[in-house]
Amino acid sequence: MKILISGSLAYDRIMNFPGKFKDHILADKIHTLNICFTVNGLAEKFGGTAGNIAYNLALLDEQPLILATAGKDFTNYKKWLEQHGLSLSSIRIIPQEFTAGAFITTDESNNQITNFNPGAMGYSSEYDFSEIIPLDTLAIISPGNLEDMLAYSRKYKKLNIPYIFDPGQSIPVLDKNQMLEMIDGSAVLISNEYELEMIKAASGMDNNEILRYTKIIITTLGEKGSVLLSKDGKVSIPPALPLCVSDPTGAGDAFRSGLIKGMVMGKDMIESARMGSTCASFAVENHGTQEHCFTKNQFWTRHKNNCNS
Repeated sequence: MKILISGSLAYDRIMNFPGKFKDHILADKIHTLNICFTVNGLAEKFGGTAGNIAYNLALLDEQPLILATAGKDFTNYKKWLEQHGLSLSSIRIIPQEFTAGAFITTDESNNQITNFNPGAMGYSSEYDFSEIIPLDTLAIISPGNLEDMLAYSRKYKKLNIPYIFDPGQSIPVLDKNQMLEMIDGSAVLISNEYELEMIKAASGMDNNEILRYTKIIITTLGEKGSVLLSKDGKVSIPPALPLCVSDPTGAGDAFRSGLIKGMVMGKDMIESARMGSTCASFAVENHGTQEHCFTKNQFWTRHKNNCNS
């Protein structure tokens, strides 16, 4: 089955400041703030919603297509994706822009200052669906270019391609009509608990009303697992236990990958969500969204152990 992942490709550039921001900011001069923080080096990580989901699916022996844009600095990320057997054919390069990037500085108190440059993400990926076989395709719309999110939701409905709608970080920029349009006709609406409250506020609907527009609402709850809500009722999915917890960043995207893997294997939604939990458990063991790795045997062994516990 063909898997289409629309969303973002981004570099996360992470810096640590050996001190506390508050010790270097004068409260009475904050209206004329002009300050420089000298950091202890810089770590560049590969990220973005589409990139993260595709990476985890590659670990699960899938070869999804990434419907996203990248910029003139894409070389290192390109090599990384190729190294994991992922196609670049559906990624549009915007030569005059940089790949989207977050510049994150963290101090000793875990306070963060983040600057985000959307760069190439400001352009549509303009994917050509002419060679897609709808009956053999599953899609996910994750946060990225707003034009893509709207256009692809319309295309999937026109072609009868089932899709997962994952508005995430894009929720604040979606108005009520846009939110309703993309939820309407989706196979699954997925978000974390806080995001679901934002979706309900933006759409003006409660859970029961949302279920008139989508078949299933999946809400991830971090270390508490997840919840599946449908017209048939509510099912709680326990988390899979990691060996350690280093960084929860990227666990949500990993969950989505495991969920998708289950769906393309023909598993029911409960089993697919359990696979999502298993995939997420590997992601939290490392800092960064694409720093973890597992073999098929490691995945299925952990999955079996957690399902039987």
